[in-house]
Formats: sequence, structure tokens, C-alpha cells
Amino acid sequence: MSAVVHSINISTQGGVPKLPINKAQIKFEGVDGDFNKFRTEKKNSTGTRAVTLFSLEQIEKLKSEGHAIDVGTTGENITIEGVDWPSLEVGARMMIGEAMIELSEPTAPCSKIGKSFIDGAFSRIDHELELGWSRWSASVIEEGQVEIGSQVILL
Repeated sequence: MSAVVHSINISTQGGVPKLPINKAQIKFEGVDGDFNKFRTEKKNSTGTRAVTLFSLEQIEKLKSEGHAIDVGTTGENITIEGVDWPSLEVGARMMIGEAMIELSEPTAPCSKIGKSFIDGAFSRIDHELELGWSRWSASVIEEGQVEIGSQVILL
């Protein structure tokens, strides 16, 4: 199976859950239409946290453990299906639709996503504690259009 975009998720007011949309423009500052306090108010000039990614397979495994997680509930902008998630590392580049992104760092979880986990245990997806389970923050190398079903290519 080739890797594809399962969902594109935004929150116009910030916070979680991020809700699905059919297509979006990925810009240097992030997914068009998504409000993110870190990007807009803290002025992250490096753009290293422009887009947040997560794996559909990891979400499904977490659901099977009994967690209330679903697509968008942990704040990811792009939910990807078909990538070997534990093999990802800082600096990896991907084409997502027409856009090119570069993985910046595993995204540290926070209490705002606690409702997605049994007893609020959001540390279940903390990269430092659970290698291969984290969401990823990425910078945008090339802007472009993405839509549900767009191909995802690891470069």
C-alpha cells in the first residue's frame, strides 16, 4: 500500500479537536485556515512547527488499547496512512500532495489532548517515553495544495 493523506484537520479558533476538511493549501506558516497560537502569537520565525503530522495506524492502535483518540483529537493537521511511523527521524523530508515538508521534531504532548487518553495519560504519545508513537512537527520547504487521498512520498 502506498502512503496517502487520510485527513486534513484544522481549527479556526485554535485548540482540539481539529476538524476535517477536504483540501487545503500548505503554506510556509502552516495549513491555510488553521489557527495555532504557537505560530501566530509566539511568532515562531523558524517555521519548524508549521505543520503537525500523525499516523492513522498509530491512532487505530491507540483506539484498540481503549483510548478515546480519533483523527484530529490530538491536534494534528495531516493524518497519514501507510507510513512506517516508528522509522521516522528528524530531517526526513516528505512530499505531501504538492507540498514538501521536513520533520523538525517529535511533538511534545500537552494536557489539552488529555481527553483522547485513558485517565488523561497523554504521555502515551511522548517520544521520550514511547519511541515511535509521537506526532511530528514539520517545517514547510515547498508550499502546495493537499487533499484527502493525496500521495505521501518519503524522500
